[in-house]
Formats: sequence, structure tokens, C-alpha cells
Amino acid sequence: MSVLSGLLDAGYRVGGHYPWPCAAVDAPVWIAAAEHLAAGELTLLSLWAETGRVYMALLAPAEDEPIAVISLDCPDGAYPSVGARHKPAIRLERAVRDLFGLDAEGAPDRRLWLDHGRWGDETPPAASYPFLPVEGEALHQIPVGPVHAGIIEPGHFRFTAEGETVVRLEARLGYVHKGVDALLAGAQIPRAARIVARISGDSTVAYGFAFARAVEAALGIEPPPRSIWLRAVMAEMERIANHFGDFGAICNDASFSIMLAHCAVLRERVLRAAAECFGHRLMMDCIIPGGVRVDLDAARVAMLRALFVSLGQAFEPLVALYDNTASLLDRTVTTGVLKPELARQFGAGGYVGRASGRDFDARLLPGYAPYDGLAFDVPVLDAGDVNARVWIRIHEIRQSLALLEQLLAGLPDGAVLTSLENAFPGPGEGMALVEAFRGDLLVWLRVVDGHIDRCHVRDASWFQWPLLEVVIEGNIVADFPLCNKSFNCSYSGHDL
Repeated sequence: MSVLSGLLDAGYRVGGHYPWPCAAVDAPVWIAAAEHLAAGELTLLSLWAETGRVYMALLAPAEDEPIAVISLDCPDGAYPSVGARHKPAIRLERAVRDLFGLDAEGAPDRRLWLDHGRWGDETPPAASYPFLPVEGEALHQIPVGPVHAGIIEPGHFRFTAEGETVVRLEARLGYVHKGVDALLAGAQIPRAARIVARISGDSTVAYGFAFARAVEAALGIEPPPRSIWLRAVMAEMERIANHFGDFGAICNDASFSIMLAHCAVLRERVLRAAAECFGHRLMMDCIIPGGVRVDLDAARVAMLRALFVSLGQAFEPLVALYDNTASLLDRTVTTGVLKPELARQFGAGGYVGRASGRDFDARLLPGYAPYDGLAFDVPVLDAGDVNARVWIRIHEIRQSLALLEQLLAGLPDGAVLTSLENAFPGPGEGMALVEAFRGDLLVWLRVVDGHIDRCHVRDASWFQWPLLEVVIEGNIVADFPLCNKSFNCSYSGHDL
């Protein structure tokens, strides 16, 4: 019997949960799941809660049914800590405690997380946040943020250094907490879709894609084939736009600003094409439950195909420039190394995980249309440094351009929207996993009478932020911008 099947069979299987199974379990089974995570037999996809109940989504790549959800009732407001056995769960448990008051018994870190001491009179002020202690001689601290130079989201970084060498970095996040969980509870589906699409604007397509697929799973509806392919066109355009931007920004943080200028032009060309074809530079609100809002005519399809050929031609000289600039490689090679075992333990997605040997892409596993009918490779490297994360982006840009050619050449005819009125009449729970440019993005929700009763959204950044703290250790302070940009975690997607 597989690990996931054993956990599900030890509990009570819940009906109306799609497309993967869900089971209500007791505390011993919950602890057993945590032990399987600690042993590396499962990967934690997310951990979340609602009033009186906690949930955990699990991944077992080698099993026939690779994903399952288990839930545990918490009548006394507590549950056994997963983080005590499996560190990637720690921050999720801290968020659960802040948002729903459920206590993870035995948790190794009981500090507030999203709550900065402003949610009630009984919580300590934000200034008293107890950063972890560091012992040693000749150590000094460097506080950075939460306000940063330029246009960037807020986050506080507390460096402890010996000379220029970083001994420890600890991040303090939560400054852009928006109350997304509360905003989504009770919202009608169209309004909820707009809220989710604005959680992290640089991934608005991926968020809309995941939310739409989760709603469709819960309601038992299938969007038209043409809309499914158009969603993928938008998703790959969003991916290459962000990768262009990151490639240039990483080089800029190594004082190679000419690359930023060239890449900014390429990114701008993608954004302008998105505005012309889909009515919005970021393609916000274009993907909705049931399909898409905007169709492409033959002229715009032809325009996009020509654009992507041109982008590919313009991109390759920049790759050669990067690869042949010794002073640039001197800054990126062997800097900020993430070890493969940590990438696997934390289930690091996207370029962070794939640059450290974790071969995972939600487009292939669990997989979803139309990618299950397209030909593409998932690049994987094992060096785990800034340079490897740059090269994963380079390879992904190439793969996305090839995917876009396939998508536009094979775009099926037909409608682009299915009415939600043909949905299942009763309440349903749906879940989706979509590959955003940062990595896998999860949405779980419950639909009741046309509104969202509960919705949980988990950005890839939840499992990447802790790893950024690890990779900077032993590097010099001046290399933090390089490491940080090579991760490019989302503050807003994390803070919710």
C-alpha cells in the first residue's frame, strides 16, 4: 500500500473534494503523516486552517495518485505540531496560529508571524520581536528594511556578521498582510477571482489560473478547449516576462547594468504585446472560472508568433554576453549555494528547486491541460548557486518560447467561456496546483451556493524564503542582493 493511500484509509474519506482525495483523520494519523514528511517519503504542499480544523496537502511523486489532503478537527483549539518533526511546516503553523488561533502543540517556534502586534491589545508591540540569538566574538548586526530603496515591497532582514561574512540572516515578513483569507470568505466567485488575481501582481495569470481550476474542480465544470490553450499562452508570456526581468536584475546587482537595459526592452515588448492582445499589460482578470474573458483573432496570433521568434533571436546574444563575461560570472558562480537535500526537504519549487536538483514542475506532475499534450523539457541543474538559478531561467525562457509556438500553432477553434450555471448543485471543495514563474502555486477552496466559503492560497515563496536565509550564510554582505534577486521571492504572495 502506498503512503498516501495508507493515510487516507486510516481516516474517513470526505466526499465532494476534487480532483484529489481528502480524508478526515485523528491525531495519531496526523502525526504519522508528519513522520512520513520528516523521512522524505512525502513532500508538504501546504498547511492551513479554518475555525476548529487544520488541513495538510501532501505530495508523493512516485504514487499513482500523487496528491492528497488530510484534515484534523481541533475541538480544544490545538493540534500536534508538524513543524516539530518537519521544519518546512513551522512558518505555516505560525501563520495558522495568527489567523485562526489554533495552537501547534510542541511547535519549535511559537513567535508571532503575520501578526506584528497590531491585531489586539494582548499581543506585544512589533518592536519587541525576538530575533533568534547568535553567539560568538566580534559579531555585529546589520538591520535592513522593512523600507527599501527603489520600488520594492517591505520586508525586514536582520544580518549578523563577522566582518563582511554573514553568520546568520533572519527575515521578518508580514508587512503587506492584507487579510486575504477574510476577504475571500463569503465572496461571490467573480469578486473572489479578482481578489486572488491581485495577491501578487507579477503572477496574476498564475493566480487566476489556479483559482479558476480550483473553482472548476469544485463545481464539476470543464472550460472550453480553446480557453485552456489561451490560458497557457498567457501563463508562458507571464513566465518569460518575469524571467527577462530577473535575468537583467541579477546582472544589475553584480554591477553589469547593460544587461538590465537589454532585458528590460525584451520584457517591455512582452508586456506591450499582452496589452494589445489581452487588454492589460499583466493580463490581469483575463482568466476567470469557466474559461477566459479575451479571445485572440488571427491577426493577433500572427503578431505574437512573429514576436516570439524575434525575442528568441534577440535573447541569445545576451546569453552569450553573460556566459563570456568573466567579471560577472565571478560574482554568480559558487555564490549562495542551496544544497539539493534542503531543496528536496522544503519542496522548493521553480528555478530555486530546479537549480538544486529538484526535478519538479506542476505542469508535468500532477500535470494539467494543455501541457499534458505539449512537448517541452524541464531544465534541472545541481550546482545550486546564483549562476545555476540564472541558467534555469535562461533554459526556461527558451522552453517557454518553444511552448508558445506550439500553443499558437495548435490553438483550437471554439468558444472561450463556459457558464457556471451548469455546475454541481451542492457544495464542493476544489484544489489546483499551477506552475507559476516562481514555482508551484496551490489554491484550495470550498464553494457553497455560488460563493467562496473558504479559500487558501499558497505561493511558492512560502518554502523559498527560509532557504534564502540559509544560502547567504558564509557569503559576504555585498552578495545578499545577488542571492535575494536570484530567489526573487514574493512578499505579497507570502503575507496574504
